[in-house]
Formats: sequence, structure tokens, C-alpha cells
Amino acid sequence: MIWIKGPANISGTHHIGLDPDVAPKSAIVIVVDDNASFLKGMARLLALDGIDARTFGSAEALIESGTAQTASCLLLDIHLGGISGIELYRRLSASGSKCPVIFMTASDDVTTHHEAVDAGCVAYLRKPFSRQTLRDAVGKVLA
Repeated sequence: MIWIKGPANISGTHHIGLDPDVAPKSAIVIVVDDNASFLKGMARLLALDGIDARTFGSAEALIESGTAQTASCLLLDIHLGGISGIELYRRLSASGSKCPVIFMTASDDVTTHHEAVDAGCVAYLRKPFSRQTLRDAVGKVLA
């Protein structure tokens, strides 16, 4: 399932994409996932579009780093070993963060999807997803 929030909160897939020559030079996407290989792949894909990716293997590692406020966008796995991606986003929001979030999961179900949307995500991606799907979601945020 791919869900990208559109204008006026309309759900659906929108083809926005990123042009490497148009991507903001200071765009920083923080990616949190407990799979090291996935993190490397995400960093490489984002770099192809001129986006600086900062990767973390857990929500706790991101919190300890104190760098969440530097992000243009958060790309968070929902099911992490400790604090979930949704709980991480709630904590960051409670501390004043207005950073947009894209949630991703390999274990999609209706309850998780609703919880992610209720938390305020701008996109919800089901793993595995294509490069174009990632580009569309991040492009929506950075547009």
C-alpha cells in the first residue's frame, strides 16, 4: 500500500518526483530503520537525487544524537526494536517538531495504517517500494 497525502487531505498516489537539479541543496532526510543494509540503500537512493540522508538504526539513536531538528523530512520505519517509529514521531511532535514524516513498514495492516495517518504522516509506504515511490513521497515533502 502506498498512501501519499495530497491537497486538502485527499489520499492517493501523486507523481511528483525529484529533479536532482531542483532538489533543495540543504535538504536533509533522516532515515530510521533497524536494518543496516536497508539504511545504506536508502542513503544511496536519496543521494542520487542530491539529498543528504542521515541514517540511524533505532529511534533511541536518533534521540541521543540530538539532530532530529536538522531534518527537512523524517523517513521512519514503524516497527523498530525499541521505540516504534510512530512513538518517536509523537515524542518529537510533543517537543515542538514540525518536521514532516513518511512512515514505512513491511508489516502492513489496517490498524497500523490508521495509527500512522492519525499521527500525521504525509506518506505511508509498504516495503518493498520502488525508487519512484520514494521519490514521489520525498518530492511531495520537499516541494
